[in-house]
Amino acid sequence: MNNFKWKKILLKISGESLMGDDSFGINTDVVKSFAYEISEVVKSGLQICIVVGGGNIYRGISNANNGMDRTTGDYMGMLATVMNSLAIQNSLEQIGIQTRVQSALPISAVCEPYIRRRAKRHMEKGRVVIFAAGTGNPYFTTDTAAALRASEMNCEALIKATLVDGVYSSDPKKNKDAIKYDHLSYLDVLSKDLKVMDASAVSLARENKIPIVVCSIAKNKNLTHVLNGKGSYTIISD
Repeated sequence: MNNFKWKKILLKISGESLMGDDSFGINTDVVKSFAYEISEVVKSGLQICIVVGGGNIYRGISNANNGMDRTTGDYMGMLATVMNSLAIQNSLEQIGIQTRVQSALPISAVCEPYIRRRAKRHMEKGRVVIFAAGTGNPYFTTDTAAALRASEMNCEALIKATLVDGVYSSDPKKNKDAIKYDHLSYLDVLSKDLKVMDASAVSLARENKIPIVVCSIAKNKNLTHVLNGKGSYTIISD
């Protein structure tokens, strides 16, 4: 039996985590491992929705610095998140998990438009809902989209899946003396500029009292352990 601390969550998956050891693109083995992690949680009765980034395919901000119009770059990044969402949907449905992709940009040939009430109904029926194309607006990151959708879906927690197992004082890959935090307040993240999520996402989560849990789901069953209050993670709340 799983004694999950929360019954409805939003899982934010970074686009970079889908690359695995590749330099870019979608590593199918990584996507499959994520799908199995998610399926274990779904089968336990927890309602889950997902927002995925697009940094493995396209990053609008870096290209804006190279002369491309920021708005155009951000729209290209939104389309990248649709590709990632379809890849995750495919992997989940291959192992028997019903999944729906809803896009903030209308792309009716491949996914549903984002409709809040329909998304909530899908989740009530045990389906995984993947929100693609961010907020549908440029200048907003997928982190902000995750905080927004978590608020709209009345989620009890926002799980941010990264390449590391929590929030550190500095990059643990570059600094062996980096300190891992077990708990931080929203104001700690903002004042220390810890780069966990962008400021608008943290502020939105704070306003709606949604705790942010930073962890890695690359390790086997770590998502299940974290949701049971075990495993390695950092929780951001008041």
